[in-house]
Amino acid sequence: MALLIILITCFVIIFATSQPCQTPDDFVAATSPGHVIIGGLFAIHEKMLSSEDHPRRPQIQKCVGFEISTFLQTLAMIHTIEIINNSTLLSGIKLGYEIYDTCTEVTVAMAAALRFLSKINCSRETVEFKCDYSSYMPRVKAVIGAGYSEITMAVSRMLNLQLMPQVSYESTAEILSDKIRFPSFLRTVPSDFYQTKAMAHLIQKSGWNWVGIITTDDDYGRLALNTFVTQAAANNVCIAFKEILPTFLSDNTIEVRIHQTLERIIAEAQVNVIVVFLRRFHVFSLFTKAIEQNIRKIWIASDNWSTATMVTAIPNVKKIGKVVGFTFRRGNISSFHSFLQNLHVLPSDNNKPLHEYIMLLSACAYVKNSELSQCIFNQSQEVLAYEANKAIERNLLLRNDFLWNFTEPGLIHSIQLAVFALGYAIRDLCQTRDCQNPNAFQPWQQIQSKCSKECSPGQMKKNIRSQHICCYECVNCPENHYSNQTDMDHCLLCNNETQWAPVGSPACLEKEVEYLGWKDSLAILLLGLSLLGSLFVLAVGIIFTRNLNTPIVKSSGGLPVCYVILLCHFLNFASTGFFIGEPQDFTCKARQMLFGVSFTLCISCILIKSLKILLAFSFDPKLQNLLKCLYRPVPLVSACTGVQVVICTLWLVLAPPAVEENVSLPRVIILQCEEGSTLAFGTMLGYIAILAFVCFICAFKGRKLPENYNEAKFITFGMLIYFIAWITFIPVYVTTFGKYLPTVEIIVILISNYGVLCCTFFPKCYVIICKQETNTKSAFLEMVYSYSSHSVGSLAMSHASRDSTNSSVTATNPNSSGASSAWQKSQDLQLQTLAHTCKENATSISKTLPRKRISSI
Repeated sequence: MALLIILITCFVIIFATSQPCQTPDDFVAATSPGHVIIGGLFAIHEKMLSSEDHPRRPQIQKCVGFEISTFLQTLAMIHTIEIINNSTLLSGIKLGYEIYDTCTEVTVAMAAALRFLSKINCSRETVEFKCDYSSYMPRVKAVIGAGYSEITMAVSRMLNLQLMPQVSYESTAEILSDKIRFPSFLRTVPSDFYQTKAMAHLIQKSGWNWVGIITTDDDYGRLALNTFVTQAAANNVCIAFKEILPTFLSDNTIEVRIHQTLERIIAEAQVNVIVVFLRRFHVFSLFTKAIEQNIRKIWIASDNWSTATMVTAIPNVKKIGKVVGFTFRRGNISSFHSFLQNLHVLPSDNNKPLHEYIMLLSACAYVKNSELSQCIFNQSQEVLAYEANKAIERNLLLRNDFLWNFTEPGLIHSIQLAVFALGYAIRDLCQTRDCQNPNAFQPWQQIQSKCSKECSPGQMKKNIRSQHICCYECVNCPENHYSNQTDMDHCLLCNNETQWAPVGSPACLEKEVEYLGWKDSLAILLLGLSLLGSLFVLAVGIIFTRNLNTPIVKSSGGLPVCYVILLCHFLNFASTGFFIGEPQDFTCKARQMLFGVSFTLCISCILIKSLKILLAFSFDPKLQNLLKCLYRPVPLVSACTGVQVVICTLWLVLAPPAVEENVSLPRVIILQCEEGSTLAFGTMLGYIAILAFVCFICAFKGRKLPENYNEAKFITFGMLIYFIAWITFIPVYVTTFGKYLPTVEIIVILISNYGVLCCTFFPKCYVIICKQETNTKSAFLEMVYSYSSHSVGSLAMSHASRDSTNSSVTATNPNSSGASSAWQKSQDLQLQTLAHTCKENATSISKTLPRKRISSI
């Protein structure tokens, strides 16, 4: 059977498979009719064959060098179109295609682009010149391709004339992202900006900083080189050398340049890492010769050739060293695998690359799979026989497993995405028009049609469970994130210190600066209470001034002491005003110092009054001696207040309070006073608490003194209010956050100030105003005499009881022989003597002690 095939092959008509173009239809590689035609550009052949150094005539020559991987890409486009036609995506509408072989030449690709732009249903294949192509109907609605960026850019400039959508599956040049120069260009792969950035980052993280670069002399190579150099500099990576190879393999100098490049690599012995931005054909030639010269390096592969089967199939390729590559995102291509398994050739198929593959396969029928690709490539360099007997073609084994092994999943997936993107765009357009009519829509209208609706500013794209990156849903940007363009892949983060953004925001908003302002309702309420307290202080001062010579005022320490205490209360109320309004360095420092010193002076004066009351009404000699030593009003008040002044001064010098911007809240900046030193703040409050506690103890001991003139009991209540307020302040202050934090301290200051003021002065004012009969000298003397008599009597009884106890201890117990009546008489006599003694003592003490107490008060 094999011999028969060879004999039949020898008698076939010799015919060039890839002939020079005679008619426009000869130029088409593969075609299929449909209601909507999609064009395709693939570099199925390596180069265009020419017997001359440069063209002599404007003629498209035949192409040679059959590339299996690109042939598989054309099959992927055909297969994806068949999937759409067999699905419900375009119900009742059939997609057709016209696929052209660019032969890796810009000239050939531009000839194909001219045919794409030719007017539909025009037998003369002409492109009309118009000032406005909005209503122009070309023969195709969109173009898939090309692969190489150099070709893509040239074709895109022509397609821009009619804004025909061009979706590339492999072109990664960063310049193609420029919508001004390439408005109708789209792609399903990322630009080289991200690839070069990843390469530079990989090199930097691997600890390499001395690398070489090899690239091609075209737009793709130069742009990739410039971008990589920029990214490398940003990652502290230095470039040892840059080698640039000719773009086309047909260039006569390419072998010389490859040889020079390898010599440069050998000369730069310290360079062990080489970044390669080349086409797969260049890499094949470079690596083949590098293996011959035993060159082993680390090669950083671009996505253009990182998964190329042509490269991995090079004999002894492992000797080249290590290859680290970047590739395109892969997807599910299992359906394409099934398509290849069932691939067959029908007589009606208008697919020239498939027929050529059959002939090349028959020429290499007895070659192993490992050498088959090289055999096909070599055979395609020659003129082959065209099989006249189609039955032989149908019966040949197509070696489908070999095709699958040559498949590059990333590129196949990218082509599928490109075709499906156009399919969804056509579906959206055909929902409101009859697309079975070829004139239903113009190509430029597809640019406005997408698989998913355009995500507006303030939204970002979120991939749904689909292999198509063009299909997504729009979700709002989260809080403090924004997007200022349409169809952004991710939202940008605002500057959290000064900006914020609500959910779904197209821009960042400046945070509002907040503080406890004068117009705030709570601030107004607190200011009103402070003002009311100041009026109370003024009223008390007037009342005490008008009743200067009354016992109540004199028993309060006299007008000077009262004035000092009232002034302290006024300053305490006034200090609350420094907590309101825009914080300034002065107000931050003044408010705590003013409150701390004034309240300390107030408590010191009240402490003096407590000591004076104890000294006036205490009958314990030991306690009297102690109080006489302590009772030095001016030195004691000065010393107590001076300690607080020292604390506050050290606070101001070492860690003064200052204005602080609290940016931790998401939407506002809180302008507040930072206390500078928590230790100093706590020390100031703690010192006041110690004085208040001493004052509380002294006042508590004198709580049972004469009622009408007794301040001790009310001072005790005032200190209790102070303690309760400030003990509550600590947890509330720590847990409160925001602009209302100062109100916590204001409220505590008001409570403690009102408590001390009311307990110290209001009972006396009540006596002065409502019980004037008790505010006289006679009433006062009577009260003192009564209290003194009661106190002395209690003291005398205490002494008598002690003497009686001592007498009873020293007395001799009666014996059993004595009469009980004699013992009873003795006891009666002792009791009479004790009573007489107590009466005399009480009379003499009551005559002398009142004068001393009155004088002391």
